[in-house]
Amino acid sequence: MRVSSTYKGYRFPREIISYCVWLYYRCTHSFREIELLMAASGVKVTYETTHTWCARFGPDYARRLRQSALRRDDKGHLDEVFIEVGGVQKYLWRALDQHGNVLDLLIQGKRDGKAAIRLFRALLKKQGYRTRVLNTDKLPSFQVAHRTTMSTVEHRQGKYLNNRCENSHQPTRQRERAMKGYRTVGSAQRFLAPFSRISPHFRPPRHRMIATDHRTELSTRFQVWDQGTELTIAA
Repeated sequence: MRVSSTYKGYRFPREIISYCVWLYYRCTHSFREIELLMAASGVKVTYETTHTWCARFGPDYARRLRQSALRRDDKGHLDEVFIEVGGVQKYLWRALDQHGNVLDLLIQGKRDGKAAIRLFRALLKKQGYRTRVLNTDKLPSFQVAHRTTMSTVEHRQGKYLNNRCENSHQPTRQRERAMKGYRTVGSAQRFLAPFSRISPHFRPPRHRMIATDHRTELSTRFQVWDQGTELTIAA
């Protein structure tokens, strides 16, 4: 095996790069806090360098994690929630599979039918297939998008059917507070795309597991992370 040229030209080894990216997307640390943590470990890396690594490798790591968990699910969950971008209220539209993995997300200025249709079409383009069931809340915009793009798919709307989506927003809200909001739609989209894949990967349902199973599950997920960040190719 030989290491991919993806890391070629970087002074630090893959282990340090992937660890800094992990700290940023899994924890609530800022770039300056990561610089301090690495300095405490004897590694001199600036916050600007960490920012560059996250922008360069974060989307790639997230894509590899998504590919490792790729499977055809028969149920999908869609929802929207407001976020503040540059002091202006926007809406974060998301699509999740039945296991809680984020399939796609879009930040838009409205929550009308056209905005919902954009999410549905983006989801179809990325997934390449239609799920058997779509679970949403009772927002009328979802009904419009369903009739327009997925009329053959069963559409379920209910107060508690979409709890998976609603509960999965908690890490996003926590990180939004730590970052003190987002400055632009572009920067928010670039951050949330890898964050929505990397952060949940290290958040197994602890309340459903005994301690032994939880440690085993985390160990398995770290192995998947190591494989995804190794970026190796056959000799």
